[in-house]
Amino acid sequence: MDTMHCYDVNMFWDDEARVWVAVADEIPLALESESFDKLIERVKLAAPEILELNSKPSTNFQLRFLQD
Repeated sequence: MDTMHCYDVNMFWDDEARVWVAVADEIPLALESESFDKLIERVKLAAPEILELNSKPSTNFQLRFLQD
């Protein structure tokens, strides 16, 4: 049976660039967006593809969004 893996996604506002940033080192993933909600959607869409490209299981995982 596959165990579900949880990936932490750190979300923070970059004042200088005026965008929200999402970073998940373990996936690895780094994205940005002017909207917090749009950034969450981008992460949800990109994470499976990036995991697959990095030969990590791209199904049966959970994303935990942490806001600084």
